[in-house]
Amino acid sequence: MSADLNTGTREFILPDLGEGLTEAELISWKVEIGDEVHVDQMVVEVESAKSVVELPCPYAGRIVSLHANAGDTVSAGQPLLSVAEASAEASAEAGAGAWAVDGGETGAGESSGANLIGYGTSEPKTRSTKKRSFGGKHTAGPGAAEFGAASTPSPAEAPAVPTVIPDAPSQPPAETSTSTDESSTEASERVSPVSSPLVRKLAKDHGISAKHMPGTGPGGVVTRADVLAAIESGTAANVEAASAHVHAGTSPAGEPQSTTQRSATSVGAPSPVGRADRDTRTPITGLRKVVSERLTKSRQEIPEATIWLDVDATELLGTKRALEARTGEKYSLLSLVARFVVAGLKKYPIINSSIDTAAGEIVTHGDINLGLAAQTPRGLMVPVVHGAGEMSLRQLRDSVSETVGKAASGKFDPAELSGGTFTLNNYGVFGVDGSAPIINLPEVAMLGLGRIKDRPWVVDGELTVRKVMYLSFVFDHRACDGQEPSEFLTFVADCIENPISLLPEL
Repeated sequence: MSADLNTGTREFILPDLGEGLTEAELISWKVEIGDEVHVDQMVVEVESAKSVVELPCPYAGRIVSLHANAGDTVSAGQPLLSVAEASAEASAEAGAGAWAVDGGETGAGESSGANLIGYGTSEPKTRSTKKRSFGGKHTAGPGAAEFGAASTPSPAEAPAVPTVIPDAPSQPPAETSTSTDESSTEASERVSPVSSPLVRKLAKDHGISAKHMPGTGPGGVVTRADVLAAIESGTAANVEAASAHVHAGTSPAGEPQSTTQRSATSVGAPSPVGRADRDTRTPITGLRKVVSERLTKSRQEIPEATIWLDVDATELLGTKRALEARTGEKYSLLSLVARFVVAGLKKYPIINSSIDTAAGEIVTHGDINLGLAAQTPRGLMVPVVHGAGEMSLRQLRDSVSETVGKAASGKFDPAELSGGTFTLNNYGVFGVDGSAPIINLPEVAMLGLGRIKDRPWVVDGELTVRKVMYLSFVFDHRACDGQEPSEFLTFVADCIENPISLLPEL
């Protein structure tokens, strides 16, 4: 955050999102340039690796600039927007207030009461002269460096570009020079600022020199959207060609190349445009990155074992219909099974545990916080029903229903995505019978529910058709051996096949 004494503007930066999160993707703006905003008005929606949140503006005034576009990845400390304060006197008295700190003197300008980490609720009167770091670059004030952009390199610092085959026979320079395109020369010599290391890496992964691209961001900054547009349009090859070949038909030293040398240089090099037309590269960012890292760690760290049972769910469906007819209320099968799971976790508490790897301890939890694996528009998430062990069936049903309803948007508060002690995964909704689920670290077990389908089943010695489902159960062998998981799974299966058997456990 910074203030401009001459114009009375302040920059609202992306605050510290907590939990070690250092970046977020900008989902949408709720304001436009020229809009008047008040303190704590929600102005932008961002998606971190944990959740989608709306951020309030800590200043009142008029929006004069937006520093990022929807789809851009912004880092903590990077400016989001600039606000011309409603009171020029307040802006002058506030000075060029830098980082807001806990406590501090109160400025005259109106500031936010919202608890944004890195802002506080008041502004210091003096500007801090301590250098700040953005994207690995150090700066003493706002500007292009706050986007992680380096200063324009001198020609001596520019990397050597084209590569000539070492064994190509030398040829005397041709008598006549090849005409060049002046616009290509200008494009190759232009150096654009790049907003962040993430943008530079994305460009590099696709063979693009980001610093030679035209930028659409403030001050010509190259944004993530610019790189993606170049990839999709196939202009990546053109940008690389412009930066790699200063003049057509010249060597890196600026000397004319012979026809033989030019042909040898280009032979055998597949066209990057052709590859771009066929392949699509999607950066692993945000929630996808978190899911990837956590599931990979789970597979690498946990000595897991999977057991399963096929279960006759006919009586469960009958109990559901009877319960709804008796109460006039709706009950989902998931909420009923969740009630059986809670009873099983109370009976076998080692299943309701987690592994503290650093301490080398098994932590058996006193509370049952039931995670529900959910596929959302953002990807796989596990929202948590806290205190499920203390809920009645009706309360648990309502909590499960509310959680499932939120999955349609994927907008969960960070608190709703943490603190789980056991996970229930209903992948039967995707039409599959079973799976070997991956344990949700640091928990030690997960129960999976398959689809319910008519299958042949033996009842009282006679073959008949029943509603059958599969239960898949995976557990961490560091926490327990096979006995407790098998007994837990059998208990849940018995409750499904004969729901009245749960009564003694209530």
